[in-house]
Amino acid sequence: MRIRAVAAADLPLLQDIERAAGECFRDIGMPEIAEDEPLSVEVLDGYRRSGLAWAAVDGDRPVAYLIAEPVDRALHVEQVSVHPDRARRRIGRSLLDHAASRAAADGLRSLTLTTFAEVPWNAPYYERCGFEPLPDHELTPGLRAIRDHERASGLDRWPRVCMARRLPEPHRD
Repeated sequence: MRIRAVAAADLPLLQDIERAAGECFRDIGMPEIAEDEPLSVEVLDGYRRSGLAWAAVDGDRPVAYLIAEPVDRALHVEQVSVHPDRARRRIGRSLLDHAASRAAADGLRSLTLTTFAEVPWNAPYYERCGFEPLPDHELTPGLRAIRDHERASGLDRWPRVCMARRLPEPHRD
């Protein structure tokens, strides 16, 4: 599986991946998440133009993607989605590792994300990928703003957690 920058032509396909990936929430009593519309093409294009959108591709067709943004000296993973037909093949982990390499090269200290605490393919999965839950007192102002937005959007109806994956310190000679 190759990882490359998202192209403009990929954007509607990313929406399709997100819709398909969201369907599994229906099976665990979270139909509102399954029915939530993916980010608009315009919003996705902003991530693409910033250089912080990557796709895992089969041939040249995206089967998974990750979008991120810098937040308080970290690279915040806004979304990582894998089409369910390609689940359990380490594609999501490869995208996270790619984002971690990019963040480290840019001198950032960590990857961060927010996720559902009790959904097996969310917080428990991210822990296996090297993320650790952040206690509230360690949340930066940017992460607090993200959590406030999530609360205002009703996502706290289900337990949420903010997590971080520390990145290696850059080597200085």
